Amino acid sequence: MNKFNLLLLFILNFLIFSCGSNNGNKKSDFSLQIKENKSDFKLNEELQASIVNSKNKNIDSVSFYFNDQYLNSSKDGNFSLNLDEVLLGNQVLKAIVYSEESADTLTKPIQILNTESPVLYTYEVVNSYPHDITSYTQGLEFHGDTLYESIGQYGKSKLRKVDLESGEVLKEIKLDDQYFAEGLTILNDKLYQLTWQEGEGFIYDLDTFERTGTFGYGQSEEGWGLCNNGEKVFKSDGTEKIWILDPQTLAEKSYIQPTTHKSVSSKFNELEWVNGKIYANTYQYPSVAIINPENGAIEGVINFKGLSEKVTQHDKLDVLNGIAYNPENDRLYVTGKNWDKIFEVKIMEK
Repeated sequence: MNKFNLLLLFILNFLIFSCGSNNGNKKSDFSLQIKENKSDFKLNEELQASIVNSKNKNIDSVSFYFNDQYLNSSKDGNFSLNLDEVLLGNQVLKAIVYSEESADTLTKPIQILNTESPVLYTYEVVNSYPHDITSYTQGLEFHGDTLYESIGQYGKSKLRKVDLESGEVLKEIKLDDQYFAEGLTILNDKLYQLTWQEGEGFIYDLDTFERTGTFGYGQSEEGWGLCNNGEKVFKSDGTEKIWILDPQTLAEKSYIQPTTHKSVSSKFNELEWVNGKIYANTYQYPSVAIINPENGAIEGVINFKGLSEKVTQHDKLDVLNGIAYNPENDRLYVTGKNWDKIFEVKIMEK
């Protein structure tokens, strides 16, 4: 092909692309207006919106969506929704206006906050148990009376089975050096372990630690924490989202956003399922949030300030990270990265 033909082909492609872009960016004749121009709402408030039709075009119908979930349609373009059973956090109200053989999609970002502030809790140390001081704890979970631990850092990542009372390592495998292990959870005799930035999780036989499969991440940015309620798997990725995974495929189906009465929160690391709630520690803070898995409401915060002072102090001592609940005796245990103790704690309202 000669230079002239190449130049002609380039010009034609440019013109086609430019025309397509202009059509796609055509300004709508409609706008979506929320009453009083509100963008922040509290749970149980009413959201009212309407379509502004500045050119008085004939509207056939308007379909309204909340986070891509269809709600209803109207002829007059008016809409109201009671925010009593919706997800908290950053959401999107969408309207599709059908008029004169065209369809205009309009969106408005909104934020839905909880109505009540989190209940504040403190703790009491009931007992303490030995913990490997070199363990950079990323995940901790009981199966029966046996403790399973995921240990992180490149070149040092491991999966362990541990005896709580003695701290003895009952079984251990080392991950390849290119993986940084993160959270773990156990479901249907399978153990699931995350990696941090490698975009891949591992599936193991619980008894043998034989790797039986892997799973990829979808939209989540990284692998941080895992827990499950026997039916669903929950995964944190460091953002404001806690993903809900299909227990069979580990595919990301939806998410919640942990939210207080003031803001949407992020950096939730290790996760644990405790009596119908998600317990999640905030990375680099000595606190654990108690999260409603249905809508994301942060219903409580446990302040573990001072707990790290009860372990051996050394130059590699790091933050609180490790929550394990034993449903057989209704006891809660916490530890941290490079801590030489695991603490059984009693939680009390302040």
